[in-house]
Amino acid sequence: MATIFISDLHLDDGRPHITALFERLLASDEVRSADAVYILGDLVDAWIGDDDDAALPARIAQATRSLSEADVPVYFMAGNRDFLLGSAYAARAGLTLLEDGTVHALYGRPTLLMHGDVLCTDDVAYQAVRQQVRQPQWQAQILAMPLPARRAFAAKAREDSRAHTGTTGEAIMDVNQQAVATTMREAGVTRLIHGHTHRPAIHHFDLDGRAAERIVLGDWYEHGSVLRVTPEGSELAGLSAG
Repeated sequence: MATIFISDLHLDDGRPHITALFERLLASDEVRSADAVYILGDLVDAWIGDDDDAALPARIAQATRSLSEADVPVYFMAGNRDFLLGSAYAARAGLTLLEDGTVHALYGRPTLLMHGDVLCTDDVAYQAVRQQVRQPQWQAQILAMPLPARRAFAAKAREDSRAHTGTTGEAIMDVNQQAVATTMREAGVTRLIHGHTHRPAIHHFDLDGRAAERIVLGDWYEHGSVLRVTPEGSELAGLSAG
């Protein structure tokens, strides 16, 4: 009995071995017998719309739909790279869409689920961009562009993101602990699971006199990273791409 969490795979055509690792994980006996699988954002390096006719979205949909058809719920929460993923693709891929900040009970314990970027409040420049791209009008304008233009736009956005990461201190790009505490307090939980920061760890701390934990999922740039949550506890583990 286990629930599986992954995030920040950043799948793209340049790392086919990581896409293959993702497919193997979803086809494994462990995942096929899981209670549920949660993908907490940045499944791909850039999502340009549900009408993307490239091969990668089709491969992903085949893997997730196969798992869903095996009666394993597959939940998806958008990240900062795939916030344009919508209901049309979710239906094809067998995904159940979740809002950022959803609380689910995992074996009786309410758990706050987030991508994690909204907690990085010290990164003011990033938060300004995030606010812009989450506006429905902005998204409609992007999705109205032809696919080649959207691909070019996404490539430029990735370049800008790399430039920002290269010139911004790591502490600024990490979550703000006060924001974490406030968000957990408002949600009424003592456990938070998120991705985005690429700093896999289980942090234990005091929240208003109660023992609390923040579990950070790892990225998939070099190898896989999986969180297993069971009635007994939580375990972060790496996956070899070899």
